[in-house]
Amino acid sequence: MPFATQVVSALGLALPGTRAGRLLILIYHRVHAQPDTMFPREVTADRFDWQMKLLNTHCAPVSLGDGVDRMRRGTLPARAVVVTFDDGYADNLTVAVPILQKHMVPATFFVSTGFLDGGRMWNDTVVETIRRAHGPDIDLSPLGLSREPLGPEATRGPIAGRALVAIKHLHPVERLERVQCLVESVATDLPGNLMMTSQQVRQVAASGMEVGGHTVNHPILRALSEEEARAEIDGGRQALQRILGSPVESFAYPNGRYGDDYTLRDRDLVASLGFLRAVATTRGAAHARSDIFQLPRFTPWDRTPQRWLARLLLAFGDAQ
Repeated sequence: MPFATQVVSALGLALPGTRAGRLLILIYHRVHAQPDTMFPREVTADRFDWQMKLLNTHCAPVSLGDGVDRMRRGTLPARAVVVTFDDGYADNLTVAVPILQKHMVPATFFVSTGFLDGGRMWNDTVVETIRRAHGPDIDLSPLGLSREPLGPEATRGPIAGRALVAIKHLHPVERLERVQCLVESVATDLPGNLMMTSQQVRQVAASGMEVGGHTVNHPILRALSEEEARAEIDGGRQALQRILGSPVESFAYPNGRYGDDYTLRDRDLVASLGFLRAVATTRGAAHARSDIFQLPRFTPWDRTPQRWLARLLLAFGDAQ
């Protein structure tokens, strides 16, 4: 390990939040085997490898269930960290799990069941449509935007980003209709292997990792009626339990920002449906007084080991 990283770790001992009693939960979505210009912020296998090595060397990786239980009992080790993944991408198994096993880091994988076995999330449909579009420009009017000029693939990421923001918080039915209109206007073949199969979900669990619920169709729960939200939350859990043949105890709110993406109603639904814990995307570290159905999560996006570890250690001081 580079000397500079050892210095960062040693200096982190001076931060009270890193000593004991706080749980830092990290959130990932994909781990790309190679860099992808459409997803410049997503980690690659090389970067994920050194991140997990840092956790193994300088922190105390724990599973989500064990971490929450020990946090409540007051027996959590210093620098306790949990790794989680959202959505259910195939590269979670093929790329991330081998790296996690290599560094002996447990993880929880939150899976949206509606996209398993050849499905595709709406956001990936938008991104892959823009990636594959031909011609000098693309008409984004189905998404409520204007026509955008198209350049090389490396320049299309920001276009996709604006398109996703434009429709993210629509009701799932309207959002899907708009995305389908975009796909039909471009008329291009799209990948059907981005998400895991049911068998791959079983392989994740067989590797010793936890599989958690993430709804069926990854909706913005706040935009749904209570009946719709219940069907999404419980439907995803029931589908995973049929696939795994075992209880599903953890849940992640889609998008995960309280007020914007889910409400207290949804928190209470999760608690009433048999889950034991749930994670959001509020920044900071959890502690014994945290709501176990609204646990905070974040991930440092720094690209060097020293900066990444420093930002991670600082986050322990931001108790939620």
